[in-house]
Order: sequence, then structure tokens, then C-alpha cells
Amino acid sequence: MDSSWIRLLLLISCILPALVECKVRHFKFHVVAKNTTRLCSSKTIVTVNGKFPGPTLYAREDDTVIVRVANQVNHNITIHWHGIRQLRTGWADGPAYVTQCPIQPGHSYVYNFTITGQRGTLLWHAHVNWLRSTVHGAIVILPKRGVPYPFPKPDDELVLVLGEWWKSDTEAVINEALKSGLAPNVSDAHTINGLPGTVSNCSTQDVYNLPVESGKTYLIRIINAALNEELFFKIAGHKLTVVEVDATYTKPFQIETIVIAPGQTTNVLLNANQKSGKYLVAASPFMDAPVAVDNLTATATLHYSGTTLSNTPTFLITPPPKNATQIANNFIDSLKGLNSKKYPVNVPLKIDHSLFFTVGLGVNPCKSCIAANGSRVVAAINNVTFVMPTTALLQAHYFNIKNVFTTDFPANPPHIFNFTGAGPKNLNTTSGTKVYRLSFNDTVQLVMQDTGIIAPENHPVHLHGFNFFVVGRGVGNYNATIDSKKFNLVDPVERNTIGVPAGGWVAIRFRADNPGVWFLHCHLEVHTTWGLKMAFLVDNGKGPKQSVIPPPKDLPKC
Repeated sequence: MDSSWIRLLLLISCILPALVECKVRHFKFHVVAKNTTRLCSSKTIVTVNGKFPGPTLYAREDDTVIVRVANQVNHNITIHWHGIRQLRTGWADGPAYVTQCPIQPGHSYVYNFTITGQRGTLLWHAHVNWLRSTVHGAIVILPKRGVPYPFPKPDDELVLVLGEWWKSDTEAVINEALKSGLAPNVSDAHTINGLPGTVSNCSTQDVYNLPVESGKTYLIRIINAALNEELFFKIAGHKLTVVEVDATYTKPFQIETIVIAPGQTTNVLLNANQKSGKYLVAASPFMDAPVAVDNLTATATLHYSGTTLSNTPTFLITPPPKNATQIANNFIDSLKGLNSKKYPVNVPLKIDHSLFFTVGLGVNPCKSCIAANGSRVVAAINNVTFVMPTTALLQAHYFNIKNVFTTDFPANPPHIFNFTGAGPKNLNTTSGTKVYRLSFNDTVQLVMQDTGIIAPENHPVHLHGFNFFVVGRGVGNYNATIDSKKFNLVDPVERNTIGVPAGGWVAIRFRADNPGVWFLHCHLEVHTTWGLKMAFLVDNGKGPKQSVIPPPKDLPKC
């Protein structure tokens, strides 16, 4: 058998992971421009391999994944493997100017990482500017061969990627907002697997169809890849059994409506047990604050086999009101870690660092921002608006490059005020490239408190490099004496992205067992752009197995 046939067989084995074991999986991501039409309007978008959403990356727990990303567009690019722990391999994490300099036009970079002790649904996306609006896709990590799911085995699986669509170029949208000092325009539609569904004012109806067979059970892997909006998700006539979030198993529970923030994933079981027909699938915005959102509901169709798509009426469903806080809380409060013998909840009980971060907005002077009367909306953590460096933080740390960052990020807010009220008279923030330093294996409790400055708002915060346990959440100002007594230290849900409730707080715990520099930021892209971000620097432990690996030779240069 010649070498070309061998290469072909190896390629097939990696493309069909369910059929053939392949412990090192190779993928090629070509970042290319593609002319795309939605809402009866065409524009050029940045894609991976010409697809929107991009290709699903399949692997198994403990596999090594090697992805060669070739940048063939006129934008800098990076790819983040959202939720992958990246144990000691921070060079492959992807956030621009945090763990790497971006891949410049005409250049390529190989991301090389091992999926250690993880299985479930995650996502990959661009992590520079606003390119992740179209540069994103699913990551499906199957359990090790022979290891069953801790729930009834489904007959089949479906992947649903929720997103947003702008008729305008998203880079132009944010650049105009930064120039004016005001908030950017909201999107023109939401999407389900790249399609908005039934919309008015457009003759072409781009509706995604989910085919099911009566009597079968489906595992639906739901991903929110939207830029700026949390979404409700529901299917007419069917209850959803939640079994996993952010690639961690949960205690199963049934519910009609889930809420999912940008960067979050939710796996549900759906029993196709209704009468044959078509059923509406809806993704609609959740925003319980006085903030503008895209009010359009994305729709798809769940259709039973044997049902004709054209003539059969669709069973409809009414999406929740956009400010349906209680419906969101019903879902969030139901989430508990599985905490079985095989999948225990190892929440830290002894804490080395007890941190309190305020997250919210601010206003800084801006002489050129005429539209905003000489000021600009910014965002901050503990009143620090993060300034992105021009040298990647991990490179500066690893090579001991001076004057890139400081390690004096505050553990507490500089000023104490009624956080959920209107805020102090002075809404200015300070600016800096500050990180918080941790020793290897330190345990951290982090309480994040929303502020009412400009407006209270739900902030989905993502921590790179770690999962964390959500031990508590509440409304109003956090009271350490009272609220800590109600923490769930038995079976808290484990996540990588968590919503800080509007006008409230959330408490998380994690163990800093991963050396490197790890980004913490709001996953509403507008807030990240405005500066709602910081990083944890975790020092090496003892020996090479507790230390960051050396950087790859093709690491992009700034």
C-alpha cells in the first residue's frame, strides 16, 4: 500500500472519530473570506474553511489535538479553544496578547494541546477584536472508548450553535462605537446553526431543520456563540432533560426553557415522543436590565421523519419575555454537579485567596468623542479598565520581559459604595495592565459583584485555563457574613463561564493547578472591548510536570 493511501486512511480515521480510535487528531483551519447572504443582504465574512458556523472539532477524552491555522484574510487572527483546560499548554489557549501574539495575514500557527480529563461539549472561536461573530464552531469531546454516559444512551446526537448576525461588518460596528464613545449597534438577527429562521421583510426564509424519528432519544449539544446576548432556548411541545453544562455532568432535571450565555454550552436529552409533525425551535434574548438588545427570535424546525416540510403546519411556541428573570433563575438554580463516585465534585473547602471583584461600567473623559459629549463608556473590574499589552502576557512572564504588566491587581474594590445603586459621583476608572499572582495549587474564592453604574447588567464571565465551582449567587450587595453561610459546598455546578446576575453577585471557587497566564473577562464582547477583563498569573510548581512547557518554535511574533 503506497504512502498516499496510508495518509488517506489516517485522514478518514480522524474525520470519523466514532468509528476509529485516533489518539492524535489533526485538523486544518483555513481562515478565509466568504461572501454570504442572510436577511436578503450579502456581505463578506471571515470564516474557517468557508463555513458559518465553522467545522465541528471531534475528539475523545485524553486525545491530543493538533490544529494548523492558516490565516488567509487581511485581519490578525487567533483561535481560542473555549473551556479546554490547556494544562501547562497556555501557548495554545488563543487569546490575543494574553497567551500569544496574533497570527498575521499570510502566516500560520499550530495549536497543540491534550484534552485531559474532559468530555462533553465546548466551542472554539476567534479571540481577537470581534471576529468571533462568524469565526466559531463546536468542540465535541466523546468519552473514552468503552466509557458510557452517566445517563441513558441517546440514539443520536445533534449540535446546535446559536449566534448573532449583523448586516454590517462587525469590525466596522465596534470601531464606530469606539470612535463615538457610545454603545455599538445591536445585531440584526439571531441564528441557529447560521440561519435566522422565519423573518419578516425578506422573501428568502433560511430555516434550519432538525430531523428526528418518533420514539428515539437525542442528545442535543447547544452552544451560545453569540457576541453580546444571552439567549433563552426552547422547543415547542417537548421538555428538555439537562445532563451537562460547559462539558461537566449535572444531576439530570427536566425543564421547558434553558438560558445560555455567550461562551456557555448545555447538553440536553430530547425524547421524540410527540405526535408526528413540525415543532418550532426558538432562541430569543434574555436581558433583565434597561439595555438595548436585538429583539428578533431565531427559529428552527424540529420535524419528525415522514412529515412533509411544506404542507404540514408547525406547532408554535411563545418565547419568554426578554426580561423573564424568574424563568432564567428556574434553570440556573436547578443546576447541580453530578457528584457521583466516578464524577465527584471536588470543591475546595480551605481557601488561600478570598477575592472580591466588582464588575461593571464606568465613564472616562474622551475629547474626540463628540457624540458622547466628550466622554466614553468603559468597563472595569475593581475599577481597573484593563489595557491590552503589545507583547503577550505569557511571553512576558515566561521570558521575564519587563514593563509589560504589573502584579498589583487589587483583591478588593478601591472604594466601597452601594454597588447595586446608582454608584458614586465620580464614575471614572483607572487604567492598567495588571494581573493577580497565585502560587501553584493555591485555592481561590472569587465573589463577583455587579454594579449599577450606568445600568445593572448580567455579565457572563469566562475564566480561561480552569473550571470553577459556582458555590453561591444572589441579588443585591454581597454580605460575606450572611451569604457565605448559604454556600453550596456539596454539589455545586462546575463551569467555565458564569453569569454575574444583574444587580447581584456570584461566588466561585477553583484550584490554581495550571501554571501560566489565564484571562478572566466578560464574554459579552462589547464589555471585553471596553476593558472588563484581567488575568491571573499562576507560578510554576515543582518540577516540569507543574511548569509551563517551552513555547513552540512557530509562536507568532508581535
